Order: sequence, then C-alpha cells, then structure tokens
Amino acid sequence: MAYKVEFEELVDRHYAALYRFALSLSGKENDARDLTQQTFYLWAAKGHHLRDASKVKSWLFTTLYREFLQSHRRTSRFPHYELEEMTEELPNLTPAVVSGVDAAAVRNALEQLPPAFKGPLALFYLEDYSYQEIADTLEIPLGTVKSRIARGINQLQAAFGRRTQPTTEQRRSP
Repeated sequence: MAYKVEFEELVDRHYAALYRFALSLSGKENDARDLTQQTFYLWAAKGHHLRDASKVKSWLFTTLYREFLQSHRRTSRFPHYELEEMTEELPNLTPAVVSGVDAAAVRNALEQLPPAFKGPLALFYLEDYSYQEIADTLEIPLGTVKSRIARGINQLQAAFGRRTQPTTEQRRSP
C-alpha cells in the first residue's frame, strides 16, 4: 500500500512537467497524453529497479524521450493515412476474396517466392527491419532491397489475384 501512495505522489509531482515535455516533442495533445501515460506505466513496471531516489525525475524524462523516439520511428516507417485520402491506392478486392485468404494461403504464397524476394520481405514485414538494416544484413545495395521488396509484393499480389479470381464455373453458378 505504501508503494501506491508513493506512485500517486510521483504522478502528482511530475505529471504536468512530463506532459509539457511530451507536448513539446509530439505537438499533439493525444500523443502527449499517451507518452506521459506510457512513461508512468513503465515506472510502475520497472521503477523499483532504480536505486537512487534522487534520479527519479531524470529517469522519467529519459524514459518519455525514448518512448517518443520509438513511436516517432514507428510512425515514420508506417505513417498513418485517413482511409478516405487513400482510396485510389487500395486494391479492388471484394469481401469474398478477402475472406477466402487465410494464413496457410499467405504462408504458401511466401514459400513460392524466390529466395531473393523472400528474405527482404520477411525482414521488412516480419522482423521490422529498415531498408538500410536489410541492406547491411543481406550485404546488398539499398536500391536492390527496395526493388526486391516491391517486386516481391507484386508477385504476392499476382499470386493472390490468380488464386482468388472466380473460375468460369463459379461465375456461372448463382
């Protein structure tokens, strides 16, 4: 019970300053609230490891800054777009096609790709590597990484397009 009181006191003492710092970094109120909340969550989970109580404030600010950098990296790699803005770039898939694709079909399609495309795609989408990290890992030029990912995606789209197109018999049946 004593820890709860300490935690509440810690929040009361540092919340406003952390929030202002988060707002100055993110520029958005919602993001600032999320960063501040995440910082206190991490304190609740890991703060007991801090041995010097005089360093609590610097721990909180450092943690918030690291969380901001991590979310900023994620956002720059996977930017958010409103669906209405991107409708012309979305594939034209019917609900029947989407419901017909399952994990086994995706795994099978990935297995059919040539290794030159499979590696970069797996590192990018499954391991969350950057283009540069993939280039360094596979020891290939950055441009090659980008083209292999694009060509691999095209091959996957073509494979699913062929597999999900209705046959002549399916088109005739009611």
